[in-house]
Amino acid sequence: MARISGIDIPDQKRIVIALSYIYGIGRSNVVKILDSAKVDFSKRVKDLSEEEISRIQKVIDSGYKVEGDLRKEIQENIKRLKQIGSYKGKRHLANLPVRGQRTRTNARTKRGKRVTIGALKKEELLRKQKGEVDKTKAPATETKTK
Repeated sequence: MARISGIDIPDQKRIVIALSYIYGIGRSNVVKILDSAKVDFSKRVKDLSEEEISRIQKVIDSGYKVEGDLRKEIQENIKRLKQIGSYKGKRHLANLPVRGQRTRTNARTKRGKRVTIGALKKEELLRKQKGEVDKTKAPATETKTK
């Protein structure tokens, strides 16, 4: 496996697809990177020479924020939004969708597993009703016997 920007990219895939395994590099950036590194798009990673890999690495290092640096910058931006008390920062703090999505339904990815409030299963409802009926009957029968 070739190692670029600290990431092992798969040997069997074409370089166009394999470079997108690096966080911060998408398909459109891959085209720009390969053009500036002068590497053929149709080559597979296993067919790349060491020189081609080093040229790709130099282009990525010189012009793109990837992996740890990019993740750190994103986290700092979110922290700043929280600190200044912006709407987006408050949504991050409340663990709700930030970009205007609806939350009445959906938003399960952000909010987590459903927690049912106010609805009971039929069996539990029947047990509760029987329990309440038994409690009301018990004191009534005791008072009649006295």
